[in-house]
Amino acid sequence: MKGIHEQEEQLEALHQWLSSACSKGAVPVITGKNGDMDTVGSAIALASSHPNMMACGLHLGRTAKRLVEQFQAPFRKLSAQQTVWPQSMGGIVVVDAAAPGQIGLQLPKDVPVCVLDHHATNDWDLSDDDFNLQWSVRATTQIVESYLNHYSSGTRSLEVRKMLLAGLITDTGRFKHADLGAFQSANTLLETGDIDYAEFVESLESEATSPSERGSLLRGLQRANSIDSGHWNIVHTYAGTLEGRLAGLLIGTGAEIALVSRYRDGVTRLTARASRAATKAGIHLGELMSSVAEQLGGEGGGHDGAAGWSGSIDRIAAESAFIAQVANLPRME
Repeated sequence: MKGIHEQEEQLEALHQWLSSACSKGAVPVITGKNGDMDTVGSAIALASSHPNMMACGLHLGRTAKRLVEQFQAPFRKLSAQQTVWPQSMGGIVVVDAAAPGQIGLQLPKDVPVCVLDHHATNDWDLSDDDFNLQWSVRATTQIVESYLNHYSSGTRSLEVRKMLLAGLITDTGRFKHADLGAFQSANTLLETGDIDYAEFVESLESEATSPSERGSLLRGLQRANSIDSGHWNIVHTYAGTLEGRLAGLLIGTGAEIALVSRYRDGVTRLTARASRAATKAGIHLGELMSSVAEQLGGEGGGHDGAAGWSGSIDRIAAESAFIAQVANLPRME
């Protein structure tokens, strides 16, 4: 975590970049293509600070879609093949994406780009006119919350703060992977007393699953295998949907690392979760998935306790590459 003075300087630089961009034209605020609550909540909250900004992206995850509909939050769905950008753009903001491939869009050339992210890895190739703000925090919503607190406090409505809080809750696994900064951010979001935290968490976790989805989860659990890879225990399986939720269920069984693979439409995806004890002992899933991408190609990265990779390699080969990466890691006692 950066020092307070350094953070304030970076927020000032961010504000100057955004103000300049917005004065020149439209500024799309683009989400990561997984559409999780952290990226969507960050984009919508940041876009609320200026009328020239609009949150947009390829996909809304289940929780994000539900909250966008509930709060009637402005979010524009884009198409990877047929995106029509505004004729006059002052810049583009990308939130919660550690690489260009993680947004799933071809950005227009000669438009300045601002990247706001909290992942440990960064594969953006930025020019002098671009801006990168990457903090070692638990969720990108913490960066946006700090910015709004300093420069646009009037936009911190109840709905905006709920969007930010939902991103923080989901990206920390309901604070299982939180640190002091995450709790401080949560306290700032809750300090006005108009959000019932327990009720809000319950509403986030009440997401229903269809009979077919429940069947997929159960089949994924039945297929799970536990192996030792070097100094670590991995429980792995494969599924066709809800990989993140399935990985969380596997961690709930006591696994140190849960790995769920999926193959669909020619693309293999790995989704991994790690217990807090495992991350404290040296596991960083984001770095492991980045290493898998270096070995196999594709896109990989994430946080210490939650990460993913996607590419065109066979599912078994991708699993084996990840397991081999884990086997090489020493354990810090």
